[in-house]
Amino acid sequence: MPLVTSKEMFKKAYAGGYAIGAFNVNNMEVIQGIVEAAKEERAPLILQVSAGARKYSNPIYLNRLVQAAVEDSGLPICLHLDHGDTFEVCKDCIERGFTSVMIDASHHSFAENIKITKNVVDYAHDRGVVVEAELGRLAGIEDAVNVSDADAQYTDPAQVQEFVAKTGVDSLAIAIGTSHGAFKFKGEAKLRFDILEEISRLLPGFPIVLHGASSVPQYLTEMINQYGGNMPGAKGIPEEMLRQAASMAVCKINIDSDLRMAVTATVRKYFNDNPSHFDPRQYLGPARQAIKEIVKHKIVNVLGCSNKI
Repeated sequence: MPLVTSKEMFKKAYAGGYAIGAFNVNNMEVIQGIVEAAKEERAPLILQVSAGARKYSNPIYLNRLVQAAVEDSGLPICLHLDHGDTFEVCKDCIERGFTSVMIDASHHSFAENIKITKNVVDYAHDRGVVVEAELGRLAGIEDAVNVSDADAQYTDPAQVQEFVAKTGVDSLAIAIGTSHGAFKFKGEAKLRFDILEEISRLLPGFPIVLHGASSVPQYLTEMINQYGGNMPGAKGIPEEMLRQAASMAVCKINIDSDLRMAVTATVRKYFNDNPSHFDPRQYLGPARQAIKEIVKHKIVNVLGCSNKI
């Protein structure tokens, strides 16, 4: 099976009241852990690559690893660019075989966001590639994305119809209270479901995306703190809120920080227990298994997309 776009995935997810996991990938072990979990759960899958991942891993290597995942698993897999900030970056990924790209021009004015997004959509659609865009701005830090609390803003429902009509975009990332990064909320996290409901009313059947939806399990934080770290104790998004969003118009939920925490906690524990070991396979193997376990948890308990292929 070749790489697919997210178009049919999202149609089924919207109708079925579940979401597809979009998991950020950086290396072989992360890809293997994600794909093994999705294969066992028979779940559709989006593997997404950030600007930081492209720089770290080299696009050629990442593309080959994803192609290997498609060949090995037989799953419907979409290869997605996460937070492309220019037309040129999106164009390069399209030419390298990505089946979906995100153009994030949310830091520009509304009019300029429309202009830049429309240019990407025109180029992508001519080549059979789908496009995600963003309205509103999420606070937090993740790779090249860095938005202060002061600069963050909720998505304005009054803008969504005009934006979608003028750009022709295929899905829309919105800001309803999520935040990039693993540690972010000093108090209780609150999602603006009223904004999501209004956008759903204005764009019936249109797929919505949630970024910054980390909900790192407490056991991972405790493991990192116990085995050589001192991570802050702020809270992520409660998983029941994410499941509620997935049952509504949200068809794609991005998952990154949870995976990073799983790898970091596992590797720190391994070296605490085995300080003299030096073979990377000995600690990356358990890290891969930790990725698999947390992805299976997300698929079953948060996304609801198990057995959806």
